[in-house]
Amino acid sequence: MDTQILEDLGFTNAEIKVYLSLLELGLSSAGPIIEKSGLQSSVVHMTLNKLVNKGFVSFVKEGQRNHYQATDPNHISNYIDEKKKQFEGILPELLLKQKKAKQKSEVVTFRGIKGVKELFYELLEAGGKEHHSLSSPKESLMLGDTFWINYHKKRAAKGIKAKLIFNDSLKEWTMNNKKDFIKTEFKFTSVDFEPLTETIIRNDKIGIIIYTEIPLGILIHSKSAADSYDKFWKVLWDGN
Repeated sequence: MDTQILEDLGFTNAEIKVYLSLLELGLSSAGPIIEKSGLQSSVVHMTLNKLVNKGFVSFVKEGQRNHYQATDPNHISNYIDEKKKQFEGILPELLLKQKKAKQKSEVVTFRGIKGVKELFYELLEAGGKEHHSLSSPKESLMLGDTFWINYHKKRAAKGIKAKLIFNDSLKEWTMNNKKDFIKTEFKFTSVDFEPLTETIIRNDKIGIIIYTEIPLGILIHSKSAADSYDKFWKVLWDGN
């Protein structure tokens, strides 16, 4: 099972192991949980207390021993909804603080898969009428098929068209998933090497992603630079 989404939601590695162990064990004392999770006794007991406080584990006391049980996984969805409502409650204040900033940085760097995804979300809100991509490599799939499909659905829902220049190595994947890309045109390069970089131009922003083992991203906010990159992109698009 891919548990990355649970990590993204803030679960620690120990919490994931304990919760999944309990889902399989049902009502259980600590001993079987320790054995199944492979964690130390002190870690399991501490983690159980945390999961109880979060509402993901319940327990009953029989004599001197607690017996634990994982709550319905649907509670995680409820937990997400609750956190979303809490965040939406402070969002206006956060936006107000952002507007009050005297000077915004023109260059922001991002690191790791989570960081690069955040860069793409920044580009999603950049405005403009078209999304232009240059030299997307097969390594970009490290962000996950689900991420890419959902991202471009959100982009299309905003009425923004996409014109994507992909490396030839992405052609098969693109053809297999083409039906999920609305308002999208594709072209492919035929170069003999596989660059690890991708450039995205959206309105007055440029995103440059380097898909190394730990990916790196650079977000540039500059109208003149974005216009220059877009002219270069257009030369390549018209030439393919």
